[in-house]
Amino acid sequence: MAEIHDFQAELDTTGLYCPEPIMLMHNRVRDMQTGEVLKVVASDPATTRDVPKFCQFLGHELTYQQQVGDSYVYFIRLG
Repeated sequence: MAEIHDFQAELDTTGLYCPEPIMLMHNRVRDMQTGEVLKVVASDPATTRDVPKFCQFLGHELTYQQQVGDSYVYFIRLG
């Protein structure tokens, strides 16, 4: 990863497929505060569609998204 990002929580959903990564993200953000950043690592290509929709629907900001090998990395600032 080219940049270092600050985050308060991390969720690794590697090996899980839709809808499990999004369900786990819903559960994780419940324990977080507005403005905090969640780092999500996923292996399911569907997350490239699902994570931005999750953020848009719930009012969170997707601040970073990158594919790293077979993994997808997201940083989400809670709205």
